[in-house]
Amino acid sequence: MTDLRPETRTVHLPQPPLNGSRPIATPLYQTSGFVFDDPAVFADGMKRPDGAFVYGRLSNPTVRALEEAVAGLEGGVAAVATASGMGAINSVLLALLRPGDHLISQNAIYGGTASVIGDLVERFGIEVTYVPEDDPQALREAIRPSTKLVYLETIANPVTQVADLPGMCGVAREAGLISVVDNTFASPILCRPLEHGADVVVHSTTKYLSGHADVLGGIAVFADDELYRKVWKFSTNLGATADPFASWLTLRGIQTLPLRMERHCANAHELALRLDAHPAVSVVHWPGLPSHRSYALAGKLLPGFGGVFSFDLVGGREAGEKFMSSVRLALLAPSLGGVETLVMQPSTTSHKSLNAEELARHGIEEGTVRVAVGIEHVEDLWADFAQALS
Repeated sequence: MTDLRPETRTVHLPQPPLNGSRPIATPLYQTSGFVFDDPAVFADGMKRPDGAFVYGRLSNPTVRALEEAVAGLEGGVAAVATASGMGAINSVLLALLRPGDHLISQNAIYGGTASVIGDLVERFGIEVTYVPEDDPQALREAIRPSTKLVYLETIANPVTQVADLPGMCGVAREAGLISVVDNTFASPILCRPLEHGADVVVHSTTKYLSGHADVLGGIAVFADDELYRKVWKFSTNLGATADPFASWLTLRGIQTLPLRMERHCANAHELALRLDAHPAVSVVHWPGLPSHRSYALAGKLLPGFGGVFSFDLVGGREAGEKFMSSVRLALLAPSLGGVETLVMQPSTTSHKSLNAEELARHGIEEGTVRVAVGIEHVEDLWADFAQALS
């Protein structure tokens, strides 16, 4: 069945065929390789991603089940699962860019991605131009003959700007460029960028897809089979392959993804509203608030506004540090998308590699606090935040 909704797809995941039956839960194939009776089948499996399972770096039934599940959720033809979100991003960028190519990125992106792009500039002579995430005309004007790729984030980390995916991907497609969208903050429940014209979607599966702070993984989903095979070949040569056990845990997490996303978004909505009205808070960055620059666009593009927001306190960095050291229920920790609420300071953690000018381009202040909202009861979370603010 191909017409199932995401809430149903996350429950009924692909299963490897058996002789007349199939398991309810996806089995864990914890093996480094597979045995053959036919040398021709063995040789064929080494050549392509959809051949026989041969060696764990090339393919594995549990990993493929994850790839098929996420590709189905995103509406792609195929996917490449990797050992981390940065493994997916690096596999895509390194496979598709060559020395001297020009890359266009939106202004605000994840700090790790910004660091990778900076390394591409320094090591391989890749040129980069930054444009607003919601300005297709600025993108059009930035295109050069050497431009190859456009990089976007559905919801930017950490100030939550929302990209104009239909407009930006439309311009990229008209110009024959590859558009890559990091959909980690939205998940396939809130947005499916391929439906808006993207060519590649990347996720850190560590976050919402696995959902329990016990997995490290990434995935890239493709709208085009040729592009998929190109990145698969590079990624397997690079050795960025996903681990079967991590893939198995991620599949287990995906089955509750719609329920968790509903709670993440609801809790974020209530906390953002209350913080926005608090006298100790100068600004809240969440696209569900009318004051946010992406509010109108987010309302058109997303059915929910995500479970991550950031805010600045009156008093700047010192006030932010005092808040983070005062919370008792929320945890001072990296990452997002798990059941627990986490807080962190992007300028000294996720975006520590950026200088003052680059932080300003991302909209990050020294004292900005990012909150990855969990699924706890919202009143318990607010009680914790209120006491920390006081």
